[in-house]
Amino acid sequence: MKVTVKDSEIPVETVNLNQLRNYLQIHGWHEDQPFLENATLWHKPAAGEDFEILLPNQQTLGDYAARIREAIQILEIVENRTQIEILADLITGLPNTTIQGVVMQIHTPNADKLSGEITLLGVIADKLRKIQTELADKDYILAIKAYQERLPFVCTGDLIKKNQTFILKNPHNFIIEDRAVETASTQTKPASAG
Repeated sequence: MKVTVKDSEIPVETVNLNQLRNYLQIHGWHEDQPFLENATLWHKPAAGEDFEILLPNQQTLGDYAARIREAIQILEIVENRTQIEILADLITGLPNTTIQGVVMQIHTPNADKLSGEITLLGVIADKLRKIQTELADKDYILAIKAYQERLPFVCTGDLIKKNQTFILKNPHNFIIEDRAVETASTQTKPASAG
């Protein structure tokens, strides 16, 4: 089964227009001409064909998401990569995103308060990726427990991508998914034969 942007939990409205323009330029696309007042045509010859992308001029246009989906579908063909891989390159920020994963590393804690940097490993655009964040107080203690006991967690925050590094800003609702422990504690022990 081929995973498409439509199947993804990442809304294409979050693709920054300038980021997409830069991506097209870096990957050999050329801005050709304006299309009416709301878009521009981009072209790239590849594999004996001339591919075309209609790129909106503003993110506020009503068909912005549809045009971005179409652009990613065309890029999938030209680059022979999945739409999710391309979308992962275009992500600059995902507000109020829930991350599920494991704690990979606890960095040296801050000396002045109960907090510190944490490296998480979570799924973003269908791929495991390292995510940097800083947690404090109860969330920091839970992260240490999750790290020590290798327990999965769920956390919500604003995910941004800066220089190919994912950072979770404003993290909150850090919860350890302790299903295995809960299941074991709720099971009753069989009566011993005696």
